[in-house]
Amino acid sequence: MLKKFVFYCLLQFSGLLLFAQETIVFEAGQEGHAIYRIPAIIDLPNGELLAFAEGRVNGSDDFGDVNLVMKKSLDGGYTWSPIQTLVDYDSLQAGNPAPVVDLFDPKYPEGVVFLFYNTGNNHEYDVRMNRGVREVWLIKSYDLGKTWTEPENITPKVHRPNNPDFNPNYTFSEDWRHYANTPGHAFQFQNGPHKGRIYVAANHSQGGPKDDWSDYQAHGFYTDDKGESFGLSESVEFGGSNESIAAELSDGRMIMSSRNQKGDIRQRIISYSSDGGQTWEESYFEPQLPDPVCQASILDLGEKDGKIILAHSNAADEKERNYLTVKISYDEGKTWDHVIPVDFTSDPKKLPWTAYSDLVKLDQNTLGILYERDNYRQIVFKPVRWRD
Repeated sequence: MLKKFVFYCLLQFSGLLLFAQETIVFEAGQEGHAIYRIPAIIDLPNGELLAFAEGRVNGSDDFGDVNLVMKKSLDGGYTWSPIQTLVDYDSLQAGNPAPVVDLFDPKYPEGVVFLFYNTGNNHEYDVRMNRGVREVWLIKSYDLGKTWTEPENITPKVHRPNNPDFNPNYTFSEDWRHYANTPGHAFQFQNGPHKGRIYVAANHSQGGPKDDWSDYQAHGFYTDDKGESFGLSESVEFGGSNESIAAELSDGRMIMSSRNQKGDIRQRIISYSSDGGQTWEESYFEPQLPDPVCQASILDLGEKDGKIILAHSNAADEKERNYLTVKISYDEGKTWDHVIPVDFTSDPKKLPWTAYSDLVKLDQNTLGILYERDNYRQIVFKPVRWRD
């Protein structure tokens, strides 16, 4: 039986009111998996929510017997369905779910769900040493998550591995090795010259591993023809840029938030594109978004005065995975002065409290956040009222 934990609180902070109702969506040791990690969430045109995660069968390790799992909510996140396993890659790894809904297919006016994910056949360091391969896959649902297509391997279209011993077609001179989508949701451009484009933030390592993680760089891939073909962005200029997530801005522009794997600067890397995510006109470290070398989420909340309102969530403690916070920007990411604490612990002796998260829009005033808590023992859903 789905175990639920619900509480209500009122919290006044920076002039904003937070009304919190929590539900445990995935819990360690339940429904066939020792640990759940890497949450992603989307809303469907019919109002339902789909939550995705990695179901780690034997423990918390990133590599091993890892399944791609999903749950559905029909009531805005208050209750959730039993678990459904979408991808089981035998004893190997299937994860990094990056879901998005295509709303511009005239054959399917109710929407088509795209789910991008990765598989891997070795540990991260071994893949960086070219002793394994990470691949990129796509499945689709034409009935809003009830059934799914057979997996399509899109690795040659969006990845650049050089490992012909694994696959004779993997002979790219770029020599990308480790590879990961997002984590979190992908997005689709709703307006402007790139309307309909599906964009997936990602990252890769290139060549042999470097001690300071500078072999990693963030990038993105995209499709304008519903997955028939794909384009690749240029890489973000900062070596060490890693797990990333992106959102649409006004006038066909977009923003991407990336993790700094090097850890020398404990801030998010923010990148802007004016051509739909093909190139980056500006990248910089954002001191308003401190980060402990972790993942984050970013979400388009709608428009005000011609500019997109953005929400950004991450563990905002520079030292530990803690102090999960949502910040709101009314100027497309230049300032983040509206701060909403979501979940944290002030006890320095306690294990890290909150880590990865993903955001979804519930209504004009409320967003939802799906996040890891309690040293990865829980993935929790909570609605957050960001505007009264």
